[in-house]
Amino acid sequence: MQFRQLLPFFMFIGAITAVAGDPKEEASTDGSIRSPSTEGATVSFAMPHDGDVVPLTFEVKFLISGMGIAPAGSRIANTGHHHLLIDLAELPDMNLPLPATDKIRHFGKGQTETTLTLPEGEYSLQLLFADYQHAPHDPPVISKKITITVSANAPPQEEEQD
Repeated sequence: MQFRQLLPFFMFIGAITAVAGDPKEEASTDGSIRSPSTEGATVSFAMPHDGDVVPLTFEVKFLISGMGIAPAGSRIANTGHHHLLIDLAELPDMNLPLPATDKIRHFGKGQTETTLTLPEGEYSLQLLFADYQHAPHDPPVISKKITITVSANAPPQEEEQD
């Protein structure tokens, strides 16, 4: 047989292999694929802290333990990127990629910090780590929710010392 005759067969096999994906990933009950998280992995805030009063523009720094950082689209085991949930009353569907909204901020380039500007008021902040396709891991790696107060009268933030 000539290569040209076998080419469609090899293309079909390649497509099936690509769709099948990583056997370590499991299909959820709705058929979506979620990447496994590392046992004991955690996310948290380096700053601000729960109860902090912050200025209108302030720094937010993310921590991850037990997993690595990789940009969205990089399919690397035991990695992901941060999503910042701001004043989210209800968690998003954990079986679907996270939508990008004002309340769900994506850090798909692998960022571990950001500068936020918010109007005065009280806010809840929470981190949710997600895989290469913006889907939460299984089980989800999610921080405790913290509450901050944004005030025009707040002193400037001080850098965290290691």
